[in-house]
Amino acid sequence: MNDSSTLNNQPDTMQDYEDRIKALESKIQSVESAMETSAYNRWNWKDWFERYGLLLAWGALILLLGALKPEQMFAWNSYATMFGSNAMIVALTLALLLPLTTGDYDLSVASVMGLSSMLIAVLNVKLGWSIAPAILVALLAGALVGAVNALFVLYFGIHSLIVTLGTGYFINGVILWISNSATIAGVSMQLVKGVILTRVFGIPIGFYYALILAAIIWYLFQHTSLGRRLLFVGRGREVARLSGVNVVRLRAGSLIAAGVVAAFAGVLYTGMRGAADPSSSLAFLLPAFAAAFLGSTAIYPGRFNAPGAFIAVFFLSTGIMGLNFLGVDSFVQNLFYGGGLVIAVSISQLIRGRRPMD
Repeated sequence: MNDSSTLNNQPDTMQDYEDRIKALESKIQSVESAMETSAYNRWNWKDWFERYGLLLAWGALILLLGALKPEQMFAWNSYATMFGSNAMIVALTLALLLPLTTGDYDLSVASVMGLSSMLIAVLNVKLGWSIAPAILVALLAGALVGAVNALFVLYFGIHSLIVTLGTGYFINGVILWISNSATIAGVSMQLVKGVILTRVFGIPIGFYYALILAAIIWYLFQHTSLGRRLLFVGRGREVARLSGVNVVRLRAGSLIAAGVVAAFAGVLYTGMRGAADPSSSLAFLLPAFAAAFLGSTAIYPGRFNAPGAFIAVFFLSTGIMGLNFLGVDSFVQNLFYGGGLVIAVSISQLIRGRRPMD
């Protein structure tokens, strides 16, 4: 009986057997495909939120502050002014990104911005130089500071934090020396017109300079072999060296480039104010660091990137603008930037630790 029952449960022909196997395989493939699609959709939404969460937060911040101060927060002039007045912070943040990408910290960028601004004012106002060569000298001075930083960091093996901290204080002394500790006003109107007075869609043209600079750095990191090597060095210097990458040259180049970009931030700063003072630039170091780390949580999460930094600058600036409209005390700005930096670094480290390099 058992043998008869077993025979009756089997397929009548080999063709029936093969058809059942094919049907079973088809069902398995359908289930696996559905599981893969579901997993992909879950991952895709999570990835999308990580990339664009900062933009959503920026929109939510505008709506929240707008509910409290609608006349100011929903006025285009408020944002046009904010975009123009923060162009130098964008440039300063982008200057930070270059060494940060290779694992170095440059605490001297704000001082370089101040030196650039003061050199332009001294050469143009005190010595009567035309504005173009004064700007060129300022940019060369930024490159020189970057080269000095690279020398001490790479040749003498001193940590970049120590070197750039010392360099920054040295530069501050130079600024006080060449300015006699006084503000120098009356910089050429050519520069002022070229940065703040000329407007496109109501926004000072300085904003577009910062936007172009961000686009250039984005292209460098995303679409050039040089940019990929810089990212590779930041992920692991020893691995990069063993792979044939010239780590020393790339780190030196990033520090020199940071000096030039920081000097360009000084050009924008001078054009925005039409003057240079010996100490105000130092106040922008913390906002730039906060924006750099906050930006590393967006667009390309887990690594420093120009679009994320660009958005982060104006997210933080929107918060400060809203706080000013609400009439809060000035110390709240320090709380906002300081707290933002700590939170941004924490989130950046969490994302960086679990995401592969894009």
